[in-house]
Amino acid sequence: MFLWDKSYNLKGFWYYILGSFILILFSTIGQIPLLFFIDYDSVGLDTTSVDLLNTIPSNLRLFLIMISFVAVLPAIWLVVKKLHDLPIMSILSGRESIDYKRILFSFCLWGSIVSLMVIAGYFISPDNYEINFKLKEFLILLIIAVCLIPIQTSVEEIVFRGYLMQGFGYWFNSRFMALFMSCTVFGLLHIANPEVAQLGNGFIFVYLISSFILGITVLMDDGLELVLGFHAANNLFIALLLTSDWTALQTESVLKDISDPTFGIYEMLIGAIIYPAVLYIFAKKYSWTNWKEKLLSRVR
Repeated sequence: MFLWDKSYNLKGFWYYILGSFILILFSTIGQIPLLFFIDYDSVGLDTTSVDLLNTIPSNLRLFLIMISFVAVLPAIWLVVKKLHDLPIMSILSGRESIDYKRILFSFCLWGSIVSLMVIAGYFISPDNYEINFKLKEFLILLIIAVCLIPIQTSVEEIVFRGYLMQGFGYWFNSRFMALFMSCTVFGLLHIANPEVAQLGNGFIFVYLISSFILGITVLMDDGLELVLGFHAANNLFIALLLTSDWTALQTESVLKDISDPTFGIYEMLIGAIIYPAVLYIFAKKYSWTNWKEKLLSRVR
């Protein structure tokens, strides 16, 4: 397994705690430009973070949010290469080089599924949507999204299902605990997303299921490639196709969801059926075997 290759001289978990602080520091620095564009005078004392962000025009807001993730890229290199003295591939893949065909397959698969779900939702319940398309604003969104969203999603995957999974696995000497801890942290960090506030705590279930499905994918496929493509497709296609007034990413997309937010059969379908189905497709295409060993065995 690439995360715990016997040739790596992995250091104690305290190094991963220090590395995490460095990553958070760089992310915080990357958020500073965003603070200068918030119109604090236009909001009240009881305002939420979403209200603050909504004082910035949507395309500029998306650009500034994505910049904070770009700032983490040099921190990843610094932490892995200098603090841990490991090759970058130690948190990316067990293959000699990145398998871009895997990234492309996963991207196209999940991008197609997301697109079909959005289109189906529009034709099944057209009253829940309004056309939000404005050519100039959409083209600007397209440029920002294509250039920066894959960086945002890649940073999240590298940090959580690469770096932290490696650290938790070494600490607990357990692949399962590496999966459980890294995926739980990733899922719970999304509690602050406005979707949870609007749809209720049940929506955390969707985050946790997706997090564990992606974590299992990393361990079974011995690399991040499939989850890099999946996550990039998810955020990119959603940003381009669908927005609403209560989601984390509010964009100049093609459609706008104007329905009352509810956690229902659609969200349960995604978590209980569609995510596992994607895992099944990955497993069949790439002939995964030795599930017990790859998911439950010791690290060292």
